[in-house]
Amino acid sequence: MARGLSYRSAGVDARRASRLVDTIAELARKTSRPEVLRGIGGFGALFRAPRRYRRPLWVASTDGVGTKLRVALAAARHREVGIDLVAMNVNDVLTLGAEPLVFLDYFATGRLETRVAKEVLAGIAEGCREAGCALVGGEIAELPSFYPGGEYDLAGFVVGVVEEKKVVDGRDVREGDAVIGLASAGLHSNGFSLVRRVLLDKAALPLDARIPELGCRLADELLRPTRIYVPLVRRILTRFRVKAMAHITGGGLVENVPRVLPEGHGVVFWKGTWPVPPIFDLVARLGPVGEREMYRTFNMGVGFVLVVERKVAPELLGELGRGGEQAWWIGEIRRGPRAARFEKPKVGEKMP
Repeated sequence: MARGLSYRSAGVDARRASRLVDTIAELARKTSRPEVLRGIGGFGALFRAPRRYRRPLWVASTDGVGTKLRVALAAARHREVGIDLVAMNVNDVLTLGAEPLVFLDYFATGRLETRVAKEVLAGIAEGCREAGCALVGGEIAELPSFYPGGEYDLAGFVVGVVEEKKVVDGRDVREGDAVIGLASAGLHSNGFSLVRRVLLDKAALPLDARIPELGCRLADELLRPTRIYVPLVRRILTRFRVKAMAHITGGGLVENVPRVLPEGHGVVFWKGTWPVPPIFDLVARLGPVGEREMYRTFNMGVGFVLVVERKVAPELLGELGRGGEQAWWIGEIRRGPRAARFEKPKVGEKMP
């Protein structure tokens, strides 16, 4: 009698995925918070708001890593993009003043390779620990007719919580307020379609090549994880009144900062008031890519922005400097269209 077809013969190894769940459960256990009542293993996760919140508001976000995954696949390095996945989500909810509480991931692949999945999940758990949120669930989907070979895609989902009276929403932003930039770790997870086109396709740079101006191998620079700003910014919020915050992702400073400003207010950035990391100069030169396009596509060295009263800026910058943080007064709020523009400081003009 002929043996019938099976799910495994169709390309899906459910038992392999089931065995991987044990690894995920152990990683998740190390990220747990007391508010989590039930996490990995069920059909859903149960959690409560931290008891210190009197009027908690939930803040939710979802994001992915984008074509940076192509670099991870080519370099056979996957932990870093797991960190990226968490960072892209938790930094977004942080802009409203929220504390990231729980995180879920979606891992979809053409053929489940346990080693690769474990690396990605280890990175996700590492990111969750740094952000202080619990990994409470996710999904591993093996889709042999959808993704080629060992390729995979990632999506993340975060829920955060913020006290209602402490929401940071930009409504109190006024003309003259200071714009403070916090240093990025490099490219983060945006603009990689352009980066790959310039550096890997056009310039044909090998990922394992050491690039003198970067001071490292190309793969090390491109796969440097997105910085998680949660611990730093939450400390700032306990000491300073912050009026608005922006996570600088796709769209760069040009598009992301105006999103958090009230109508009738725009932002002016002072060119030259912060150092632009060499990876951006490399992309611009080898493209070539125009300056406006660079600022619209990449973070250009500023990964997160705070808007504070002008009189608060010197004290905030002083405290950040004493803590070893790279931060700069990079612009100011002005009346006008809700847009961004760049100005060069006038000759002889002393910037704040």
